[in-house]
Amino acid sequence: MGSTVAQGRAAFERGAWAEACALLAEAPDVEDVERLAIAAHLAGRDHDSERAWVRAHRERLRLDHTDDAVRCAFWLALLLMLRGETARAGGWLAGAERLVDDAGCGRGYLRVPALLAALEDGDGPAAEALAREVVEVAQRCGDEDLRALGVLGQGQAALVLGELGRAMDLLDEVMVLVTATPRSPIVTGIVYCAVIEACMDAADVRRAAEWTQALERWCAAQPDLVPYRGQCLVHRAQVLQARGSWPDALAEAEQACRRLADPPHPALGLALYQQAELHRLRGELDAAERSYRAAGRAGREPAPGFALLRLAQGDVAAASAAVRRLVEESRGRIDRPVLLAAAVEVHLATGDTAAAADASRELTAIADRPDAPPLRRAVADHARGAVLLAEGAAGEALPLLRAAAERWRALSMPYDVARAGVRVALACRALGDEDAARLELDVACAAFEQLGARTDLAESRALATAPTVGRAGLTARECEVLRLVASGRTNREIAAELVISEHTVARHLQNMFAKLDLPSRAAATAYAYRHGLV
Repeated sequence: MGSTVAQGRAAFERGAWAEACALLAEAPDVEDVERLAIAAHLAGRDHDSERAWVRAHRERLRLDHTDDAVRCAFWLALLLMLRGETARAGGWLAGAERLVDDAGCGRGYLRVPALLAALEDGDGPAAEALAREVVEVAQRCGDEDLRALGVLGQGQAALVLGELGRAMDLLDEVMVLVTATPRSPIVTGIVYCAVIEACMDAADVRRAAEWTQALERWCAAQPDLVPYRGQCLVHRAQVLQARGSWPDALAEAEQACRRLADPPHPALGLALYQQAELHRLRGELDAAERSYRAAGRAGREPAPGFALLRLAQGDVAAASAAVRRLVEESRGRIDRPVLLAAAVEVHLATGDTAAAADASRELTAIADRPDAPPLRRAVADHARGAVLLAEGAAGEALPLLRAAAERWRALSMPYDVARAGVRVALACRALGDEDAARLELDVACAAFEQLGARTDLAESRALATAPTVGRAGLTARECEVLRLVASGRTNREIAAELVISEHTVARHLQNMFAKLDLPSRAAATAYAYRHGLV
């Protein structure tokens, strides 16, 4: 038995989790039983892990190791929560509460579920206070695993509070804690995934890419590892998407969905949403809708992607209603900038330049914060430039759009560079420089073709060959009416500005709709915007 247990400990130390499970299955020592519980979890044998944690908990109680018994109950409860068994998890936590000594480390572990709940609710002050308490307990007890969980919570709380600079400092600190000094592999995996997700939420793509590479190396060193590989694939898909490697990103997302689906993992919704985003960007709209709906069933609201899908499908009313709701509901949320950027796109497509301008101003205020990452400034500049272009201020829009393109180029994000390039082309066209517009569109078309962005490619090619307004058959007066419609004017306001009757305005609109084969005022606005006519 002694030789077998020693071999099991050695297997545990080198991350051979399946081997460690086999060798430690009958180990009598409680520390080896805890090793068995950890190894079984990491090998994907959750029911074996549960039984081992129960054994370890009972043995700790028998030995009067109250703090350690509470710690075992915490890890068992966390395992149950990950399996969706919240009632049983709550029962174990409630039992642990009756055992805990206020002066011991167990109190710190039992603060972690409350910390997670505060973060889920977006209650930054409560989360920050709880995380601080966890760190204080960990430092008093010398528990490095608990300290890592507390510092992670501090970083996440700072992110909820909008303190991006402090959040990134704390998240870097906890990554150093788990990579420089050995920790429980479960804690290490939790920290990796949480930090990368936080970086993506904060639009810090460079940092997310760096830590994703570190997570890949960590996973590769443990061939038997089952948890965290799925999240690693999701984060890798996110980074690959940003970098423009869409086929590879889709393959990673699909593999993540398979890994996380059986048994269902909390990250499955994120994997399905990532898959849907890639389908939408590639113009595979039916597949995108299926994946968005699956993400929703898995507990991840498919926002704002589903609204952008509706826009791509031509259902502008549904897209507009969705982004209005999302913007209203997302106040204070870390993902608000993403929702605001989507709102700008949808509002401009439906001709609501006032609502687009409101969202753009808030994006600019967020980007103006001294700790905002470069991606926030690129998004804000692009949104502001797009609004100015829609308002007819192409000269003011052009430098903002070029600045956005340069920032995205520096971040190695080719799709966003190409999108900005299309709007640069429209601004040049509005300023009368058709040669520059065609050059910009040629570059954008090449980028979209390489990426596989079929919808964007088709629209850009249409723009590259689009006739001018006059060649489309509109009269000079109809051109004026179109521009005023696109700027959000009512028929009465257009009549007053052009000193004509409302009846004449209506007749011009009817003629214009017929010549351009457009069904509505919103479609006319979208046409004018897409073709640089405003």
